[in-house]
Amino acid sequence: MSDSLLDALVDICGPGFARPARTVDQAAGRRARFVAQPATATSAAAILRLAAERGLSFRARGAGTKIDWGTPPAGLDIIVDTGRLNGMWDHRDSTAVVAAGTPVSAVQAALALKGQRLAVDPPSRGATVGGMLAVNESGPLRHRFGSPAAQTASVSFVSVAGSEETSDGEDGRPGIAEIDGVLTSAVLTVEPLPAARRWVGRTVSTPAEVDDLVSSVLAQDVSPSGIEVDLPGAGGGVLALLLEGAESEVTGSADKVAGAWGGGAVVASSAPSWWGRYPFGEGDVAVRIAVQPRHLQAVAYSLRDAAGGAVAIRGSAGVGAVHAVLPGALGVSRVREIVTALEQVLIARRGRLAVVAAPPEMAVQLPMTETRELF
Repeated sequence: MSDSLLDALVDICGPGFARPARTVDQAAGRRARFVAQPATATSAAAILRLAAERGLSFRARGAGTKIDWGTPPAGLDIIVDTGRLNGMWDHRDSTAVVAAGTPVSAVQAALALKGQRLAVDPPSRGATVGGMLAVNESGPLRHRFGSPAAQTASVSFVSVAGSEETSDGEDGRPGIAEIDGVLTSAVLTVEPLPAARRWVGRTVSTPAEVDDLVSSVLAQDVSPSGIEVDLPGAGGGVLALLLEGAESEVTGSADKVAGAWGGGAVVASSAPSWWGRYPFGEGDVAVRIAVQPRHLQAVAYSLRDAAGGAVAIRGSAGVGAVHAVLPGALGVSRVREIVTALEQVLIARRGRLAVVAAPPEMAVQLPMTETRELF
């Protein structure tokens, strides 16, 4: 069957674009059997029809930066590599159609030539449009522009049955969370490229201090594009704010924020090194937390109490969307205890959490999130 399956995949994708999986072709520690690279949505549909007919499992892969996220697959017969689903077309003043396998950085570079951008900044370096949308991966710009899903007018995808479909969703927002299949393209909102950018940063030491400083900014007549906090768990942290717009407007707003923050606040034309990057590594358990900003302080202290010490937290303090880091060395039982305790705190505040990533040997024993829970 393996030879006949490979032959069928080669027939669909073409010679050189379907092959037996290698050691690196894995998802959450499970190695695939084959890798297929369709060049069109029609080819992707044929792969999924083949999988459905033969009862095979599959998982889409763009850059592979988040292929280990969420619930580990029970089986993995085929990785559908979207690298050949690449490009941008039907570019208008307010939207552009982008193929799912296109790196976000490539889209940004092409749009910049026309003085435009996507108002997204996924922390995964090398992230593709499809990978970003599949898990609603947001960076600092979510504060002003919302999540990538909120900036998507429609998506085209191939269902698990192998049919090509388009979802416009309600109120212009597609139901990406409900899609079970492979994203092939999306109609994304395009924004003007800002003339100037300034970051204002200040050292912080406690969640309470972060809350006070964020509240002071939101009370002012400024419109930040992002408000991020980095509390590494041990030692001091940093709160930083991004302002974008016309040069004179940005300069004035930055001076206003720096004056209000005092205490050694610094204005810079480049981002802090940690800005827009995840705080966790391969050996960590990553927990995504979403709660109203006014409750973030209480949640951070509760997390510290549950863990028995300071926990590294980084993310959007202005919208209450952060990631917390639980070292894998804590072990499965201890991580479960901390997650359960934090869930109770969040339920009381109408917040939620998702265990998005963990070492493969732990992921099979932890309550990992389903991707639909990331929207």
